[in-house]
Order: sequence, then C-alpha cells, then structure tokens
Amino acid sequence: MSDSLNKKSLAALGLAALGVVYGDIGTSPLYAFEQVFSNGAHSVLISEANILGVLSLFLWSLMMIVSVKYVYFIMRADNQGEGGIMALMALSLSKMQESTKSRIWMLVLGLLGASFFYGDGVITPAISVLSAVEGLELISPQFKSLVIPVAITILCVLFWSQRKGTGKIGLFFGPVMLIWFVVIGLLGLWHVVQQPVVLLAINPLYAIEFVASHGLLSFFALGAVVLCLTGAEALYADMGHFGRKPIRIVWAGLVLPTLLLNYFGQGALLLNQPEALSNLFYLMAPTALQTPMVILATVATVIASQAVISGAFSMTRQAMQLGFLPRVRILQTSVEEIGQIYVPIVNALLAIMVVAVILVFQSSNALGSAYGIAVTGTMLITDFLAISVAIRVWHWQPWRALLGASAFIMIDLVFFSANTLKLLEGGWLPIILSGIMLSIMTTWHRGQLTIATLAQNLETPLLDFIKDEVTDALPRIEGTAIYLVSDAHRTPVALRKTIRHFDSIHEQVIALSIHYELVPVVPEESRMNIALCDKGFVQIQLNCGFMEKLSIPDALAAHWPDSMKLHLKPISYFLNRMIFVPSPTGGMRPWRKSLFFFLYRNALPPQQFYSLPAADTMMVSIPATI
Repeated sequence: MSDSLNKKSLAALGLAALGVVYGDIGTSPLYAFEQVFSNGAHSVLISEANILGVLSLFLWSLMMIVSVKYVYFIMRADNQGEGGIMALMALSLSKMQESTKSRIWMLVLGLLGASFFYGDGVITPAISVLSAVEGLELISPQFKSLVIPVAITILCVLFWSQRKGTGKIGLFFGPVMLIWFVVIGLLGLWHVVQQPVVLLAINPLYAIEFVASHGLLSFFALGAVVLCLTGAEALYADMGHFGRKPIRIVWAGLVLPTLLLNYFGQGALLLNQPEALSNLFYLMAPTALQTPMVILATVATVIASQAVISGAFSMTRQAMQLGFLPRVRILQTSVEEIGQIYVPIVNALLAIMVVAVILVFQSSNALGSAYGIAVTGTMLITDFLAISVAIRVWHWQPWRALLGASAFIMIDLVFFSANTLKLLEGGWLPIILSGIMLSIMTTWHRGQLTIATLAQNLETPLLDFIKDEVTDALPRIEGTAIYLVSDAHRTPVALRKTIRHFDSIHEQVIALSIHYELVPVVPEESRMNIALCDKGFVQIQLNCGFMEKLSIPDALAAHWPDSMKLHLKPISYFLNRMIFVPSPTGGMRPWRKSLFFFLYRNALPPQQFYSLPAADTMMVSIPATI
C-alpha cells in the first residue's frame, strides 16, 4: 500500500515539476535551432554537414550541461533541500569566516549570478511569448501586424493576474506541459522517420568537425546553440519544491527525449525543405494542426514565463532577507505553500521592462542575441560556487574539486565567450540589467553595514547600561517595551531617547534582534533565544531563514516560555528611523549614497514588514552622518 502511495505521490510531484520546472527549457525549440541558421550576418549555411554538426552540438550540450552537470552533480549541492544561486551562495558562505577574501569573492559571485537571473527574468517572457505569437504570421500574413500587440496583451494579462496567486492556475500547468512535450516529440519523430540520416548527429565527431571547420562562425553559432539550455538553472532552483527524484525522472524519462526528437525533427525538415526556415517550428506540423499548435505554444510560453516571474519573486525575498535588497511588500497568495508569493514592486518593474524589450527588439530572432549572456553567466558562476561547496561543505580536496569542475568551466566559458560577441546586437541588454541590479544589491548591503557600524558607535553594552543607569529613582511604567535592535546585547539608541524625553522606563524592557540564518528555514525549536537580565530587562534573538516570513507578535506568542511572566498590556514597540545627513568626505561614493538614501526612504517600514500593530508602534528618529 505504501509503495503504491509513494508511486502516486512521485507521479503527482513529477507532473507538477513538469509544469513549473521545465517550461523555459521546454519552449526553447520555438526559436533555438532556427536561430543558428537565421542569425543575420552570422547565419550558418543550410547543408547536410552543417545541420548534422549543429544537431550534434544541441544533443551533447543538453547531455553535458543539463544531464551531467545539473541533474547529476549540481543538484547534490542543496541547502537543506533548497537550490538556486542564492541558496548555493548561502551554503558556501555558511562555512567561511567573516571578512575573508574568499568570502568576499563568493559574495560577489553570488550577487552577480542573482543579477543575471533578473536579466533572464526580463528576457524570457518577452522571447517566449513573442516566438509563440509569431506563429500567427503562418496562419495569415495579414496577422503580422498583430504579433506585437497580441504578445504585449498576453503578457500584461499574465502580470496582472499575479496578484491572484498561481495556486489554481498552477493545477493546469503540469497537464498542459505534458501535452506540449508529447506533441513536440511526436512531431519530431514524424520528420526523423522521413529523414533518418539526422540520427548520425548522435556521433559527437560531427559537433567537433563543425566547430573545427567553421572558425569564427562556429563561435557565433555556439552563441545560438546555448539557447537550448535556457531554463537549465530552474532544475536546480526549484529543487526545494519537488525534490531531486521527480525532477530527475521527468528529465530523463520525458523532457530530454522529446526535446531531442523535436530538434532532430527540425533538422530533418530543414534538410527536406530549406525554405521552411522562415517558420521552422510551426511548419513541422501539418497545415490543419498549425493553428492549434500556435494556441498550445502560446499557453506553454505563458507557463514558462510564469515560472520565471515566480522565480524572481522568490529570489527577491531571499536577497532581501539575506540583507542585499531593501524591504518590500510581499503578499502570501497561498495558505498552504510558503513559496507562493506576490511581490507587487517586482511584478510592476518586470512588466514595464518586458513590454519595453518587446517594443525595442520587435522579434524573437532579435531577442535571441540578447538572451545568452545572462544564461551562460549564471551557469559559469554556478560552477565556481559549486567548487566552493565541494571543498568547504563536502570536504573534497581542492585539486579534486577543481579537476571535476574543469570540463564544465571550459564548456560554460566557451558558451559565455561566444555570447559576448553579440554585445552590440542585443547582448548589452542583460549586461545593463544585471549591472543595475548588482549596483542596487551591493549598495544596499554596503549601506546596511555602514548603519550597523554607526549604531555600534552610538550603543553601549546593555548589561553596563542596566547596571549604571537603571536606578531605583527611575520611574517604571506599566507594561512592556520592545525595542528592535541589530544586536540584543547592545543598548537601543531609542531607549536612551525615550528615557531622556519621558524620564521613565517600562516595567519590562525587551531588546529584540532579528537574525537571518544562511539556511532556508529555521527549526521551530531554534526560533528564539532568550536571556534574562536584571531589573526587568530581557534579551531576545529571533532566528529566521531566508525563505521565511516572520511576524514578531506571532513568534513571541508561540515561543514565549510559560515560566516567564510577560506583561501583556500594554505592549509598545520602538523602532529606529535613521535621518541621514550626507557627509562630503569618506564613506560611500556620492552616487551610492544617493541610491542608498532613495532605497532606504522607499523601503517597506519595519512595522509592516514584521506585522507589528500600527497603534502600538513608535518610530524614534536618529540623525546619522554617512
């Protein structure tokens, strides 16, 4: 009975993973293979040798990068079951000492990888939906003028629907993508049967011969070949939702075979009908099925876009709670699933950028030149973070880790270098987007460290303050005052200010700090650390993982020891609010200061972020020169 239940559970997880994990890589056949042969001045000429060589590159790229690197190796580097670039960075940092050069390098790499992911989050919805809607031209040439308006309309509806959550619509993702993969696999098989010569491309010598005989052109071709790998990072990033086993089974049992069949089928069609290059994917289908294929492809690309958008929401929460982005409003769209969230500001910015990208580039072919850098950059960074994890977490000898990763580094470096050749043709877009996000994250992190240093200079040890300044002559007010501080062992600046203004102190005073661990979820038994002090003072540290949402009142109510008396009424919360005075010398550069001030002013107030009662929360302004 349990085996049957396990099989059912595995099947359900596999179907769900099919809808969430494989949308991006599953819709790559819409544009990837065609891009190699319609790449402007760098197009590869249509011939049997070239088609076999390109097919061989597609096959062995999928095998080496996705099957071997991600499915077999990288998915073993989980952070309490969670994957993704931020989780991998956090796992590496957790085993490093503070303020070391290696830690700084890992931090920079992780933030750069996250920045590339945001660039991918803008380009993926644009190129996926646009490539699907371009099938309208095949139905009727008159529809060509409708491609961009229809694509923008679909994406606007998709972004608008995010506020309602993806729980209900997500139920359809798996079945739709199952139909998608079966259909594209059958279409590919139909054409392979007509031209079985394409099966010769299984031999890797065809890939080697193509690269060796085409010189610089093969380098440009590799920049298009990498499009078949877009979405490979999702296998690792979504591992926490489904687990390794379902993702691996679905990849090997369905996704990889059907993708290869479709790519080989496109090659077979191109051999038979070179003129089919004008709309290679849709011309694989019989005329009667082309309109249904446009509809199915559009739905599939919407699903692929949804996965990237949801990933951007999750990435934002992780980066925010690790201290690399300011607090923003996050709405939970599902009571059962903590991973289902909606981040309004991220959703709005993504929508604006995606529409702008479509209007600028106008076609999926043009966007193909912009796509590869973000993807290959993230892959290359994952290699180096994985080496660090292998050495520090798995305790591999450095030479073994470097030797094991060297082949993947070389492959990813070739792909990345090939895409840098497309900088002027659109590759500048992900570079600019990634640069903006990297500047924001590093500036916010630097500013937070500066504030922490300023606070330490203003604060004294709490135990010394209790001993020297909390005397019997100081009147006590009924109730509890909770002061949010960066370090519960230090005297809150707001406490000194309230004593100076009101010449009194609460009956019970709690210095409360929030500590974000480099793990996704903190066990409930480790949620709260409490230390009792003299004269009614308490030190509390609330621990939280980077995948969690923390409500201070709920956490205190759930974990307050029964043996300790808590003066429940009234409870007042006191928070610091920095008022910055720019310093003409020292500290951050002027542009960073301006950016940090802007981010700080527009960050979500801590009382909202931590679900504090507005009527019982007071802000204390503290001037700070920075």
